[in-house]
Amino acid sequence: MRVRIFASLLLSLFLALPAASGWARDPLPASGSVEFAFTPGDDAEGAIVHALGEARQAVYVQAYLFTSRALAHALIDAWQRGVKVDVLTDREMVTKGENSLIPLLAEAGIPVGLETRYAAAHNKIILIDPQEAAGAVITGSYNFTYSAQARNAENLLILRGNPELARAYLDNWQHHRSEALPYPSGMTE
Repeated sequence: MRVRIFASLLLSLFLALPAASGWARDPLPASGSVEFAFTPGDDAEGAIVHALGEARQAVYVQAYLFTSRALAHALIDAWQRGVKVDVLTDREMVTKGENSLIPLLAEAGIPVGLETRYAAAHNKIILIDPQEAAGAVITGSYNFTYSAQARNAENLLILRGNPELARAYLDNWQHHRSEALPYPSGMTE
């Protein structure tokens, strides 16, 4: 009987804890707009290219795999317009990926950092002007690849006008950038 009472008390205490108790960050207020796409079917790649065309200050990318020519050219175009562009990617996927366009981005002068600390640097994020009020956070399961657009079942979110969310993503991006190795020298380490 005492065991049941103790178990009931523990369960009651557990259920009384706030939902975010260590499992996730504190919730942010919802603001701004949400665009979404599902592939195959929706033109997620086109939505990203369009968003990159609107970049004015900075673009920060975290990519597990990067083989989309359209996205590579949109990043290079932004860089050539004077937008700061900086890319983080999983080193192993650059090494193993036959069609990786990371070398193309680096050849264009875009800084590239290689993430090596994790079993998989699996983020798929693009931040566009994250320090501006109308900045965008692009995320979802969508890899920046041809297959993600044409062959896979993927999802994409473009979240605009939520400065607190953009700041949180930028802070996380900067943390990852501080641990990354430079491309191409990080390929041999």
